[in-house]
Amino acid sequence: MIPRMPDRPSRLWKNLPAEKRLALAEAFWRDEQSQDIQAQRIEAVVAIARRLNFRPKSVQALPIERRARYLAQIADVSDAIASRALIAYHFAAQRPLMSAFLDAVGIAHENGLITAEHVDAPDRARIAAAIDKVRASQPAADLEIYLRTLAALDGETWKDVEGLLPLA
Repeated sequence: MIPRMPDRPSRLWKNLPAEKRLALAEAFWRDEQSQDIQAQRIEAVVAIARRLNFRPKSVQALPIERRARYLAQIADVSDAIASRALIAYHFAAQRPLMSAFLDAVGIAHENGLITAEHVDAPDRARIAAAIDKVRASQPAADLEIYLRTLAALDGETWKDVEGLLPLA
């Protein structure tokens, strides 16, 4: 059997249901923690402006809710935008799930944020046990999105995750 490569962040974004993409887009625009998100925001503004035939300045003036709605309607965003949106969403809305999974795998973290500079790839059995444990207390769909995000953003560390998930 040929191992399946993890999805790229843009493909993960594209395959999400519209309501989940909207939640990611809202988190993306509301993210005040990320120091280097500005480049992705400019890219998103330009993409929305191009799609709507607006001036970028007009898009920037829109309320967050409208920018989020427009961004969520774009299925083919870049990996950079999708990555930032996935990260922002998880830190805004999924910290308990992230913490539970990292605790179950045995990775040091601070409220879902991995604290180690380098993390050794957990073995497949430990990941499988952590998935089973977290699935008992968290929605399976949210857990799957989180795990696919880990694999997409750090395929080296989380290489065994894809083999434990249903194929999309």
